Amino acid sequence: MDESKQPLIGLNREQLGQELQSVGVPAKQARMRVNQLWHWLYIRGVDDFDEMLNIGKDLRTELRQKYTIGHPEIVEEQISADGTRKWLLRFPPRGAGAPVEIETVYIPETDRGTLCVSSQVGCSLTCTFCHTGTQKMVRNLTAEEILGQIMLARHRLGDFLGMDSDPGIIAPLEGRKISNVVMMGMGEPLFNFENVKQALLIALDNDGLCLSRRRITLSTSGVVPGIYRTGEEVKVMLAISLHATRDELRDVLVPINRKYPLEKLIEACRAYPGLSNARRITFEYVMLKGVNDSLRDARELVELLAGIPAKINLIPFNPWPGTQYECSEWKTIEKFAAYLNDKGLPAPIRTPRGRDILAACGQLKSESKKLLAKQDLPLVEG
Repeated sequence: MDESKQPLIGLNREQLGQELQSVGVPAKQARMRVNQLWHWLYIRGVDDFDEMLNIGKDLRTELRQKYTIGHPEIVEEQISADGTRKWLLRFPPRGAGAPVEIETVYIPETDRGTLCVSSQVGCSLTCTFCHTGTQKMVRNLTAEEILGQIMLARHRLGDFLGMDSDPGIIAPLEGRKISNVVMMGMGEPLFNFENVKQALLIALDNDGLCLSRRRITLSTSGVVPGIYRTGEEVKVMLAISLHATRDELRDVLVPINRKYPLEKLIEACRAYPGLSNARRITFEYVMLKGVNDSLRDARELVELLAGIPAKINLIPFNPWPGTQYECSEWKTIEKFAAYLNDKGLPAPIRTPRGRDILAACGQLKSESKKLLAKQDLPLVEG
């Protein structure tokens, strides 16, 4: 990727129109040209201006000189025995920074294909059960870098329309390998709200990547102001990384609870717009042996979420080197789930995926810290 050129991926339609006018496209033509570029970028997924066949050669030359549509560099690709794929991706420096690396995971299932996307390099939250939380925060990802993960995965999986297809065809909604996107990778999405918002609104565009709001889920550890903004400005599905029903325990497991305690978090969840039995908030609950897996915890969970259209995603703890926690016994998890289901709270037990390549929930951790250390460069906070 040429660092001297400005990326086009990640610009919204208005910004793209402004850039086109800056290279001489008349204002009256800008909207048509934006639509053409949008088609090539997000429906065809091209990464070469010469493939944009309905754009004149002179304009393609102008665009090539000033802009880039490259994708992140794949440092490593791992494929699990269960078909899960994990990519270690490298992005070029931003300003005076250094190259950074993040991880993106694709999980194929019989009825869907889910891409787990990162929003930050590292994480500042230090949740004690999470491997990603042991890596210091380096920086936010840009809208381009967030979208770039989706674009690269679609390329690797053959999920874009072929060059031999009719240019007028819109990408099909059925049969996609990537049908769902979850903002559950590295980082806290609501600490990078503007870039996440821009990337998701582009992904939702009906004439581009065309993802459905019901098939994009943003997961947060409980950044209450961002939950309100997400409901008003993005309107995608919401997942809460809950893991405890009492403040004293959640303060330890999810330290941001000290700033936004359960009372404020649950209040924001109740106010999330558009909730119904068909549009529930997912509450993620990692099962930790002897920590949060008792029937008392299950009863308190029912009481805490009373009246909220909710689903409890029970996650068997995925071990990682150096962790102090153990996964709950399977019979304990089943008993916990049965209690919730009996009380009318759907509580599926998530099947661990990609454990053999450290691609499961809470296991993502890039090598950016090592990369920066090798270059004797500092971590950048925020």
